[in-house]
Amino acid sequence: MVPGREADTVLVACSGGADSLALAVAALFVCRRGGLRCGLVTVDHGLQGGSGERAAELADWALARGFAPVQVRSVRVGAGGGPEAAAREARYAALEAAAREHRAGMVLLGHTRDDQAETVLLALARGAGPRGLAGMAERRVRNGVLFVRPLLDISRAETRAACAAEGLPVWQDPHNVDHAFARSRLRPVVEALGERVVGNLARTARMVRVDSEYLDEVAGVALREALVEPGRLSVDALRRMPEAVRGRVLHGWALRLGCPGTGLSYQHVVALEALVVGWHGQGAVALPGGLFVTRVGGLLCGGPA
Repeated sequence: MVPGREADTVLVACSGGADSLALAVAALFVCRRGGLRCGLVTVDHGLQGGSGERAAELADWALARGFAPVQVRSVRVGAGGGPEAAAREARYAALEAAAREHRAGMVLLGHTRDDQAETVLLALARGAGPRGLAGMAERRVRNGVLFVRPLLDISRAETRAACAAEGLPVWQDPHNVDHAFARSRLRPVVEALGERVVGNLARTARMVRVDSEYLDEVAGVALREALVEPGRLSVDALRRMPEAVRGRVLHGWALRLGCPGTGLSYQHVVALEALVVGWHGQGAVALPGGLFVTRVGGLLCGGPA
């Protein structure tokens, strides 16, 4: 493990479950051999009774084990995008704050191959495009913080076995079997599919991600070429693009305009594309965030109403 910035601290995000505990112990071993500090951060979402006490117990265990720094971050979970998405956003914000506070080179996340398979199946069920089917990236920079998932090629069964071998105090999160959460409803299905299918789904995500990242790079160049000024795109330039590139360009441009990524859907991009290839004088396209896009002559013009 090599920090993404000039820093000698690696932080492990740990919930107390088997995956993140196994990752934490492995990371501590590797960091000590490499002369790095290994810290642990646990996020208390406050969604279950006794969550604060459990977080404190995990912090005590980490301190006794030699992690430094050790931190409990308490967050308030909103309601935007549903309970899972809101909890995830609050958790990432807390981890980013911890990384900046301790000048950490990276934050390690304990997602496994099984989690990747679940992500792909959820994306299929929701009708997601290549970005969804690409699953979770092994490395991702978010708001200047590097997040790394070292266990994406490791099964959940292997992390459980590692914890059992080490005698680690694994906590079973009730949310993992709460059918109010889509991922929890899917988990028994993934387990029933077996290791071979889980591995195939994870491999599919990896292949789709490679293709998708390349197309995103192509689209980034195409967007710069089509951009007349920040709020305007050339219709002629858009029309000449392959459909796979044009959709990405319109998606990226909408984000540049200030459209929130969580609200921007496939249907919004289809409506924008209709202004280019299906133009018949239609009115403005409304986007999340109070934005509107209209076609004026040979330009797409976007901004607030």
